[in-house]
Amino acid sequence: MSADRSARTEMVILTGNSYPELAENISSRIKPLGECRVYKKSDKETHVEIRESVRSKDVFIIQTGSTKDPNDNLMELMIMSYACKTSCARNIIGVLPYLPYSKQSKQKKRGCITMKLVAQMLVKAGLTHLITVDLHQKEIQGFFDIPVDNLRASSFLLDYIQQQIPDWRNSVIVARTPNQAKRVTGFAQRLKLNIAVIHGTQDREGESEEADGRNSPPPPSANLDDSSESMSKRRSVFTIPSLALGTNVHVKGKLPMDVVGDVGGRIAILVEDMIDDVAGLVQAADILCDRGAYKVYALATHALFTNDAPALIEESQISEVVVTNTVPHEFAKLQCTKIKTVDISLLLSEAIRRIHNQESMSYLFRNVEAND
Repeated sequence: MSADRSARTEMVILTGNSYPELAENISSRIKPLGECRVYKKSDKETHVEIRESVRSKDVFIIQTGSTKDPNDNLMELMIMSYACKTSCARNIIGVLPYLPYSKQSKQKKRGCITMKLVAQMLVKAGLTHLITVDLHQKEIQGFFDIPVDNLRASSFLLDYIQQQIPDWRNSVIVARTPNQAKRVTGFAQRLKLNIAVIHGTQDREGESEEADGRNSPPPPSANLDDSSESMSKRRSVFTIPSLALGTNVHVKGKLPMDVVGDVGGRIAILVEDMIDDVAGLVQAADILCDRGAYKVYALATHALFTNDAPALIEESQISEVVVTNTVPHEFAKLQCTKIKTVDISLLLSEAIRRIHNQESMSYLFRNVEAND
């Protein structure tokens, strides 16, 4: 029955400029990439030329996010989607292994939920379906008014542990923060290993709430004109004790970082969803080695490697950093010999094939925990 449906609707696979190598790996298992040119002229505006018919076809656009220029990546995807929409494509499916702006899915201070804006723009541009891998927050799926398939790379990372890490049964799965304990537990249960959690806080600059204007009205000690009414004399109809002027309680100092769990004489495996600025990861590796771990591995789905991440990893006590190829990171591998890559193009190829043939996606979630 699925073969009859796919015979009625043809498939076209297009790609932007974000990661052509991944697009080639994905399409090599399905069909050759379609003819599409994405370029910029001297005015720096993005231009798209689709050089084959997409009318009444299922169009899959492969375009991941990258640290080089995520804004260009998104703009290319939206223009390609809109070009397919105006050319009467039957379905337009975006394949974004890494979704840009996914870290901005919560409102902080006086900012906004940028991921919600990005989701609305992608839908408005014409996407009818989205395929991605390991969203930073699963709630992001609710920002879209279209179906979202959030695939998991955990099975590929688990296979790497069992095949490439010697003496992996003498390992302990480590959560770098207590918030990551659920994800780590899923890995540990499938490997039948124990877990450990690093508890404590890192020093962060620029976190003061006093500088962003939220401490309003100003305290009574502020200098006011004699002609103006003193703020200390103003009273609200309802007085909340914890918010009354002059009763702010600031707890100084932060908890020192420590390890909850036994890592002595074992291999410590840190599990993350993405590796961005690695200062915290390097600090965690130092603490694990101080507590007796004789090797430290770091596993993650998305390899962003911003700032001086490759150099910091090379000089750290981390033995290997294992990531998937959702984000291009070839240059980082030239700078650091500890970075290893796991190819997940097979997962994306199978997802594309199943969606086109209208088959169930549950097969791709067989060995997946709810907290992955």
